Amino acid sequence: MLEIKRLTIMEEFDAVLTGTDTEVNGTVTTNAGAYTFKAIDDSLEITITRDGEGNWERISGTEPYLSGWVDELAEQIYTNNSKLG
Repeated sequence: MLEIKRLTIMEEFDAVLTGTDTEVNGTVTTNAGAYTFKAIDDSLEITITRDGEGNWERISGTEPYLSGWVDELAEQIYTNNSKLG
């Protein structure tokens, strides 16, 4: 019997989100269409994905968070993906 396994490729890239006082440096990983930003100092984590209409939405993360981070992160995802391909 032949077994086919689905391979999920996770990519990682550096990103910066604008905090209330300073910039927040971190890395973004992707898995199954969801993108997770995790701050280097572990102060912030946010996961976003596209909804049924193609709009970016936050699906999990630390509180509190700034709503502008969704758009800021989505822009960096677009920029990174454009470089790849």
